[in-house]
Amino acid sequence: MSSTPHVPVLGREAVAHLAPREGGVYVDATFGAGGYSRAILDVPGTRLIAIDRDRTAIAGGAELVKSSAGRLTLVEDRFSHLADVCASLGVETIDGVVMDVGVSSMQLDQAGRGFSFRLDGPLDMRMGQKGPTAADVVARASESDLADIIYLFGEERHSRRIARAIVADRQETPFTTTRALADLVGRVVRSKPGDIHPATRTFQALRIFVNEELEELQAALAAAERVLKPGGRLVVVSFHSLEDRIVKNFLGERSKTGGGSRHLPEVAQLAPSFQLLTRRPVVAGEDEVVQNPRARSAKLRAAERTSAPAHATDGASSWPKLSDVMRGG
Repeated sequence: MSSTPHVPVLGREAVAHLAPREGGVYVDATFGAGGYSRAILDVPGTRLIAIDRDRTAIAGGAELVKSSAGRLTLVEDRFSHLADVCASLGVETIDGVVMDVGVSSMQLDQAGRGFSFRLDGPLDMRMGQKGPTAADVVARASESDLADIIYLFGEERHSRRIARAIVADRQETPFTTTRALADLVGRVVRSKPGDIHPATRTFQALRIFVNEELEELQAALAAAERVLKPGGRLVVVSFHSLEDRIVKNFLGERSKTGGGSRHLPEVAQLAPSFQLLTRRPVVAGEDEVVQNPRARSAKLRAAERTSAPAHATDGASSWPKLSDVMRGG
């Protein structure tokens, strides 16, 4: 680990809402550089299960595991599997879950990971070491699938133009590097001085799609609901509107009470499984944004588990599926 401890975005606020206490068992669902984990372990007597699908993060956490005197268990896995990870360790219920959703600054800063258009490297973008790369998706997806991916996950209004250009150019030379793809998007999408880089939304879309990030988030929220004990807390920090919308809708639905109106009969409704701790998202203060510009887009939402049973989860979504796109479906 670095000699300078990593400070996660909204770290102080996240841990305050998690409220770790002596004897509690907690899950850091997105270990990264271990910022949340250190803060939780600073509370004497806490036990922590930390998860990350990135093998580099797991290796980087070895020293923290060693210094935790058995209180930290670090597991290489997807955070959507957090309930299964807990069960495999003999833990049935937990006192809190914290998640920092999305790509980490460590991943962005490593050219070899292929996340950033600022650094030339292989067009990879995988958080783990398994599955198709971004280069595979760009090479095999149909023009219509590429347009949908870039539009839905990148919220890019020029998605059809970009997809058309990718399909035309890949017939001559496959896209294997971040620079090649960023240069193409830069040619296709005009930008003004002061605008974000033209490739920003396309790279975001491919990263989210390759790592199935939105499906992972939905599954992780449902898993947290199943393993949190009454009074246990869920804290989520997200960095763009797609993620925040999923968290907001999940917690809004799970905390809803009552039904019907004075004009309509009351609708049968499940008892709320969460009580909101944040009616509005917590955002970073000006000082934190100055120190870390990435904090500008961060939003924190938190809720406390009630004693009601977990709600059933509808696993269906209208998004393009990675497996379907890669087999041409």
